Amino acid sequence: MDTLVVDHPLVAHKLTALRDESTDSPTFRRLADELVTLLAYEATRDVRVEPYGITTPVSPTTGVRLASPKPLVVPILRAGLGMLDGMMRLLPTAEVGFLGMVRNEETLQASTYAERLPDDLSGRQCYVLDPMLATGGTLAAAIRFLVDRGADHITAITLLAAPEGTARLESELADLTIPVRVVTAAMDERLNEKGYIVPGLGDAGDRLYGVAH
Repeated sequence: MDTLVVDHPLVAHKLTALRDESTDSPTFRRLADELVTLLAYEATRDVRVEPYGITTPVSPTTGVRLASPKPLVVPILRAGLGMLDGMMRLLPTAEVGFLGMVRNEETLQASTYAERLPDDLSGRQCYVLDPMLATGGTLAAAIRFLVDRGADHITAITLLAAPEGTARLESELADLTIPVRVVTAAMDERLNEKGYIVPGLGDAGDRLYGVAH
């Protein structure tokens, strides 16, 4: 597994505003959207393309276009939805699937409660969206789910990551033979006793959409 922490001043600038507890939900959503587009630029460096002939106003030439099958973007519900628009801005012709996973706050284990994905993902590149790589359980389960359906190249995009989560991901996915990559805006210090990233930015889902009572 390969982990890339994107080192760019605009990424750091937007992430700082996301961390600020005084940032309201509308601003948080806009900043997350902009940040994901920056991360997606780095995450799609390995996207598969094929030669494509065109004619410019001057002469014929050969360029490239996204290869088939098209990439599959998979936000993990619910917080991953807040990253979808920013990703699709860069990959508008990609297809979108959905994966609902929930973490048990006592055991910190993830389980799948909903999915809308093709039964056969053979030959597909998948881009998984999840704001926080904290304990790593949710993302490891999501990646394993996609691999079991045949995906052969997976990139996870997160706003933040913790060393513990990264280590768990590497351990639990060590047997995979396909490329797995994590692209994140920052590697934070640690997890606290509740499994939250420190210094982090709080609960990404709540900050994106508010707390539903």
